[in-house]
Amino acid sequence: MPDTALVPAAAMPLGFRFAATRAGIKASGRLDFACAIADEPVSAAAMFTSNQVVAAPITVGRRHLEQSGGRVRAVLVNAGNANCATGQAGLDACERVCAAAAAHFGCAQETVIPSSTGIIGVLLPAEKLVAALPALDAALGPTAEHFAQFATAIMTTDTRAKTAYASIDVEGKTVRLLGTTKGAGMIQPKLTAGPHATPHAVPHATMLAYLFTDAAIGRENMDRLLHEAVNESFNRISIDGDTSTNDTVLLMASGRSGESIESAEATAAFRAALRDVCISLAKQMVADGEGVEHVVELVVAGAESDEDALKIARSIANSPLVKTAWAGSDPNWGRILAATGYAGVPIDPARISLHFGELEICRDGGLSPSFDETAAHALLQQREFAIRLDLHLGSGRCRFWTCDLTTEYVKINADYST
Repeated sequence: MPDTALVPAAAMPLGFRFAATRAGIKASGRLDFACAIADEPVSAAAMFTSNQVVAAPITVGRRHLEQSGGRVRAVLVNAGNANCATGQAGLDACERVCAAAAAHFGCAQETVIPSSTGIIGVLLPAEKLVAALPALDAALGPTAEHFAQFATAIMTTDTRAKTAYASIDVEGKTVRLLGTTKGAGMIQPKLTAGPHATPHAVPHATMLAYLFTDAAIGRENMDRLLHEAVNESFNRISIDGDTSTNDTVLLMASGRSGESIESAEATAAFRAALRDVCISLAKQMVADGEGVEHVVELVVAGAESDEDALKIARSIANSPLVKTAWAGSDPNWGRILAATGYAGVPIDPARISLHFGELEICRDGGLSPSFDETAAHALLQQREFAIRLDLHLGSGRCRFWTCDLTTEYVKINADYST
């Protein structure tokens, strides 16, 4: 599936328009205010951060989805200011922007969903966003170029826009799905269900992800499909182990394709497409992580449960010792076993096996007789590689994407606010 900032015209879902402008929030003067407008209120499903410190737009977005019955007309995204830890003033600023947008675009305030990303603890300059609304309106359009502007404006420390798309055929009609995300640091999403979904407590720079489809999907089906896709993608990545206060995933369905996702066959096809788009976006975030030089696919198999496998994968992915070894292409496999051992799940160290790519590193909990340090070092010098850990205890497994920890990451985050 192609991943590109400028998607083909045929991939654009019907019923949506996009725009971006400069509101003066980013000190760089770059695009920092974006919107996605549905031609009419559409069905939506969302998942938000499980961090107990939540930004104002998360509180407001949850409330608006509850009030509107899961209907959304406008999505507003500002970059450069997280509007988090700003108290009642931050909530008021967020609602002020939503109210102004509702008046400008002729919709109910509760159908406006806000998002913010950037520095924490600084009050959102609502007046700048309100003043920029006419420019956003004038720039609105349904083309791939308009969408590319949206995808670019939401970035913070990202080095490139991240998009993915798919289409499926349902009874002779084409259903389109398009997504974009941002995030390069403060990435270990722990997204939980939105106000209209069954309250699943799913596992884990701010991650913002927006998905648009012209399929017609019932709310319950949307909630379930989004939860499944997020649980296999965004909740399976970590750049630095930090869960943001602003993480958001929003799926909007316009129904303009004229095809409903109701039958088992159509649901299965849409499920696969949504999963593929979300996995692509999640992997693009890891690849564009702050200072990242190595992208790692971790597969943990043979655990007693999938949940145990996920805990181990996250323990390995977030170990500074493991991540710095990867940064140096050092096949220090003992660090991986150590992180496995303190993950808090039952294991039998004497049964563990470990592979770097096709190279056997560890067998029965000890150094493999075929261990080749030179070959292992060469494999870890690749930009992308896979590591497989097998506990040989059960059928639980997890696929997880992560990265190394470099001096560049430290430099970026040592002076982020200054």
